[in-house]
Order: sequence, then structure tokens, then C-alpha cells
Amino acid sequence: MDIKGQYWTDDDSDGDNESEEFLYGVQGTCAADLYRHPQLDADIEAVKELYSENSVSVREYGTIDDVDIDLHINIGFLDEEVATAWKVLRTEPIVLRLRFSLSQYLDGPEPSIEVFQPSNKEGFGLGLQLKKILGMFTSQQWKHLSNDFLKTQQEKRHSWFKASGTIKKFRAGLSIFSPIPKSPSFPVIQDSMLKGKLGVPELRVNRLMNRSISCTMKNPKVEVFGYPPSTQVGGHCKNIPTLEYGFLVQIMKYAEQRIPTLNEYCVVCDEQHVFQNGSMLKPAVCTRELCVFSFYTLGVMSGAAEEVATGAEVVDLLVAMCRAALESPRKSIIFEPYPSVVDPSDPKTLAFNPKKKNYERLQKALDSVMSIREMTQGSYLEIKKQMDKLDPLAHPLLQWIISSNRSHIVKLPLSRLKFMHTSHQFLLLSSPPAKEARFRTAKKLYGSTFAFHGSHIENWHSILRNGLVNASYTKLQLHGAAYGKGIYLSPISSISFGYSGMGKGQHRMPSKDELVQRYNRMNTIPQTRSIQSRFLQSRNLNCIALCEVITSKDLQKHGNIWVCPVSDHVCTRFFFVYEDGQVGDANINTQDPKIQKEIMRVIGTQVYTN
Repeated sequence: MDIKGQYWTDDDSDGDNESEEFLYGVQGTCAADLYRHPQLDADIEAVKELYSENSVSVREYGTIDDVDIDLHINIGFLDEEVATAWKVLRTEPIVLRLRFSLSQYLDGPEPSIEVFQPSNKEGFGLGLQLKKILGMFTSQQWKHLSNDFLKTQQEKRHSWFKASGTIKKFRAGLSIFSPIPKSPSFPVIQDSMLKGKLGVPELRVNRLMNRSISCTMKNPKVEVFGYPPSTQVGGHCKNIPTLEYGFLVQIMKYAEQRIPTLNEYCVVCDEQHVFQNGSMLKPAVCTRELCVFSFYTLGVMSGAAEEVATGAEVVDLLVAMCRAALESPRKSIIFEPYPSVVDPSDPKTLAFNPKKKNYERLQKALDSVMSIREMTQGSYLEIKKQMDKLDPLAHPLLQWIISSNRSHIVKLPLSRLKFMHTSHQFLLLSSPPAKEARFRTAKKLYGSTFAFHGSHIENWHSILRNGLVNASYTKLQLHGAAYGKGIYLSPISSISFGYSGMGKGQHRMPSKDELVQRYNRMNTIPQTRSIQSRFLQSRNLNCIALCEVITSKDLQKHGNIWVCPVSDHVCTRFFFVYEDGQVGDANINTQDPKIQKEIMRVIGTQVYTN
């Protein structure tokens, strides 16, 4: 029989009784023919005891002495918007499939690893990153692992599972120190009093805060039941979990530690990013040259074709932002990051190198990038060939523009914010899970409201990749800081529209009366193109963001100009683009109950159901 044919298929994974009988009853039916190492049995039982019966499944290949162990990692702790940006299904576990020698287990060859979600057939880039991480982890552990060594650790564990209930007493005592995960992928700690005190929302915050309330007792047994330590103090998510409960539990715990912080580490070298404002929402590659080469050769950037097909309006916006930054007189300051692009004719060198910046060559390649409108009207491969003829660096640059974006941007459908008077409206989420969790914790304590942030479009190329930062008293500051250091916001649209038009030599902020006159004039001029135009038609662009801001005492209100010195207290929510001098209604006030109600309506349909 073909061995490959014995793997699960989509059909028999959905309740095929014969498949279930084979998977879970194989030891009983084939005991006479197969020999499974007793240490493997012990480790499988440990997973079932500490997690659940459904957390592990087994498939044996007796004729070739192999066994597949599927470990199911629950990721329900991820927020909806994070899961959407990472292209994972939070309602379905991530499966780690490890293939061992059936009879030798830890004394046999190093196991192969596959990472997948059964229903996530395309675009599961996170699985590639996690597979690489777990492969490196397994290789390191395999240097000293053996069945005899693990047996010693296992015998220690058995003393904790006595019939007298020692483990239950231990769990009850431990629950004083660590929050209780509700997820079926985590061991259940019995403590009814603690369960009553901790609600589900609070648990989710704790998990997205990277388990900051971690048990710190010296006894290593604590690690299995407590949350992994916080990553806020030097990459503790890379701490090696205890082996006392077997290798399968160890690798599951390590995977659970790493998943919430994947965006904080380079997808290639697995070293922490060093961004100006911390990590961003999406996993990304760092700027080290070797990583750029590996990223290119792994083919991860091939996702560009999919992006142009499904998110063409967003790609259109990213290219426009890149062009605005590159054409700015301040490009040496604001065009950051500078592209790292491998030369297609010589994969061992960088055509665009941050260490050797060449803005003229970059501009030439960008000018050869065909309009996204043209790309969507024909075969992507044919269009790529046309771009390659114009400039062989045009398409690689487009790939970089798309893949280097670390924010989650989605074009809003017709259920948009109508009072903003533009068809170019986007959901914009740029905060990583840890910052979003800190924001939500502060929101529970102090509440929040909405305010506009105006910045010229030339600045957004950097903002989408480095975050919305406090630029006061830095080289990034374009306007004065008359009200002190912080992120400047306003509940009044006219003020932010004024800031959004400043840049590229425009350093006088228009008055509200001028904005109102411009708004009225633009609305009386016959439109030569539909207001529902899908793509940007002009290079003369203005833009503002609608942010959510914490209303704590840190928020300084100077009339209608607000200053927030704490960057963690400001999160972007929406982004609006205007063409050819257009502006929206200059009289919008985010504190108007009707406006707030409309904002919450759109957030409810986008952030939580997108």
C-alpha cells in the first residue's frame, strides 16, 4: 500500500468512523504486529492528562517503523483582528505533526515537523515561520535527548500523580499565582473561587499581554501549569519549558509561548526586531542582508500576486505612499525603511541596499511599476513580464512595498463613514497584540474616545512600517510642538485636515474658513469621474487617520488640540484619502453623539467581523 495514501484526507477528517477507529484504536488492533516504545506511550498520556484527549492523535506505520503524532494547539486567545491580519483561523487549532521512529522514539532520528491548519489551505505563512522555529528548537533538544534521560524525568512526574490527589493539591496551590486558561489546549486548574473572580475578557488580555502574570517560583514544575513568562523583559518566550512531562508536552508548551509573539521576531533569523516603536502587527523579515536573501529564496514574497488580485486598492495606496515619501525633500529622513531588494540577475547581491542608498535608481524603478488598475485588467504573469522589460527591479520593488507593510489595511465596503465624504476609506490596524492588549487594559480603567490625526501622505510610508510614534523634538518633527511632547490629535476634522496638507514645502496650515470654502467649492464642481472610483486617480493626495485614544489624565487637552505623550494610548482605526485638493466636512466633531454612534457602527461591522 502507498504510504502517502494512509494520511488523512479532508473527507475522512470530518467524522469518518473507520478513520477514527484506525487512529485511536490502532494499538489494540495491531498490537501483535507493531512495537511502540513505552516512552512514547508515556509522553502521549502526559499530553492527554495535561491538556485533553483531543489534543493528540496518533497514526502508526508499522511496516516502516514510523509514527505520526499530531499535537493540536488552541489559538482561540488571539483577537479577531490579529487572526485576520495573520491569516489564521482562531476557531481551529494549529496542528504540529511530528514523525518519529515508532520503536526507537527519542533514540531514533530527529523527527520531521509539519505545521498546518486543516481548513487553511492557502496563505498560511505563519505555519512556515512556526515550522522553522520548532525545527530549530527540536534540533537543539535532540543533541542531548534520549529515552533513558527522559525516563528519569518521567519517573519524577509520576510521583505527582498519586491516587491521594497530590497533583490536585499542587494545582490548587499553584492557582494562587497564575491565571487560569479556559482553552482546552491548556491543563485545567481547579479553583472555583479564582474562576469566579476572573472573567473571560480579563483572561484574553492576560494572554495577549504575553502572560505577564507568570508564576515565578523556582520549582520547574510550575512552568507546565503557569503561563510562559512575559516577553517584555528580554525574549522570555524563548525559555525552554521543563522536560519533566515528556518531549511532546515540552514542544507544545514552547509553541504556545512563541505563537503570540511571532510578530516580534524576524521570520528568517528568529531574532527580535528593533523598531523605533516596538513590534508591529504582522510578522516580517528584519533588514539583515542574509535574512533578506533567505526571505527572497524561500519564496515568501510570491504572495505579491495574491495581494494584487485580492487587495488591489490597498496595494494602490501603499505605492502612492511610497512615491510621496520618495519624492519628498525630506526623503533622507522620512523614507524609512529604505528597501532591501535582492538583485534578480544576481541573487547574491542587493540591488537596493539600506547601507548604500540610491534614491535616483529607486525612483526609476518605482516609475516603471505599472498602475494597479492595469495590473487587475490582465494576467498577472504577463504584466510582470512587461514590468521586467521596462525595469527588472520594478517588480521586486513592488513585492517589497507589499511585504514590508506591517499594518493590517482593508478597503471599507459601502458601509463606510459617509460623513467623511470620500470613497477611499480603509480600516487601519497597526498595533501589535501586546500594545493592543495594553490599550484595552487602559481603556477599561479610563475609557476612550475618537480623534483625528493629520499627517502628510509622505509620512505614512514610515508610519505603516514603524508605527505612529511620538516625533516631538526629533528629526521626524515637521510642525512645532507648541503644547509639549506627544502625539497630536484633534476631535475637530478641520484642524487635522490642515496638518494633513502640510508637507512638500506646504508649511502654512489653512484656516477653517479656507477649508470650508474648499469643501463647498469641490462639492459644486461637476465631477469628471465617479466618486466611487476604485483606485486613486491623482498624485495630489491628502489623508487623515481616525484614532482611538485613552481618556486618562495623561491626555492633555488644549481646547481642540489634544496631546497624548503615551504612544500606547493611541491606536489607529480608520484612514481616509482625498484627491486633488478635496477635503471632507470641516465641521465634524468626534465628540458629537451622532458621529460617535456612526463610528461605533462601522467598527462593529469591520473590526470584529472582517
